[in-house]
Amino acid sequence: MDLLQECAGAERIGISGHIRPDGDCVGSCLALSLYLAKILPDASVRVFLETPPDIFGDLKGFEDIDSSFPPGEAFDVFFAMDTVPERMGGAEEYFLGAGRKINIDHHVSNRGSGDVSIVKPGVGSTCEVLFDLMDRNLMDRDIAMALYVGMIHDTGVFQYSNTTPATLEKAAFLISFGFDFARIIEETFYQRTYLQSQIMGRALMESVRFLDGRGIVSVVNKKTMEFYGAESQDFDGIVNQLRNIKGVDCAVFMYQTGPQEYKVSLRSTERVDVARVASYFGGGGHVRAAGCTMQGTFHDCVNNLSLHIEEQLC
Repeated sequence: MDLLQECAGAERIGISGHIRPDGDCVGSCLALSLYLAKILPDASVRVFLETPPDIFGDLKGFEDIDSSFPPGEAFDVFFAMDTVPERMGGAEEYFLGAGRKINIDHHVSNRGSGDVSIVKPGVGSTCEVLFDLMDRNLMDRDIAMALYVGMIHDTGVFQYSNTTPATLEKAAFLISFGFDFARIIEETFYQRTYLQSQIMGRALMESVRFLDGRGIVSVVNKKTMEFYGAESQDFDGIVNQLRNIKGVDCAVFMYQTGPQEYKVSLRSTERVDVARVASYFGGGGHVRAAGCTMQGTFHDCVNNLSLHIEEQLC
């Protein structure tokens, strides 16, 4: 796909990603906006996202992200990045009403949508998919930083199985622009606030193993969230830490979003395809990292999940 050709003649271009935006979502949206502003200087390019974590505040364009989703906006071209339209929240109507709809993603659960779909499940991040669509000669330091953030977050700083030699070659090209990549990794991926560390400690302490120890689950309910004053972004990293426990093939972390409603995050080894598990409950994601929303009590949710996890472990 030629980005310049797809946007030729467009005066208003919109970009958005999924609700609860993560590093790959934020990075791909901002990188695309910076690139389009460079190749289409006369076009208006805007990014719409739910308020993203402030750990990404050093990325150029972060302060211009619109989280208000004003009604009545119309666009000649609208990009859905790292997601399907149903998970775009307030930006879904912008996408559906746009003159041209373009979907760029890497999730295996995405079957494509809009007029043009570039979905590559074999690629480690949407930022890497986007990298391949850009002219390297037109990249700059700010674009490179945004792409790098997305790549490190969806590959676990290049330690997940979705990391390929091509991924590392592209990362090497990006850091050649001279930004402080070590600081970016530390501040956006590893660093935790004291509150986040408290919540993680409690989640680990109260976790329960199941399926003869090959599965592990932890939950944070509304009462606990209110006690700590915690929000969804304060749970980053918990499910990965659960997955790092020796002997665990599938980790489940849940937090309560409403009466008998939970947001579920899943991580696994090569023995469990968690995207398949999540898709059964209306979610999706990657083979080793996926999520969904479930209804019922905590125990109902765990019992239903364990049935689908166990059948892969047999």
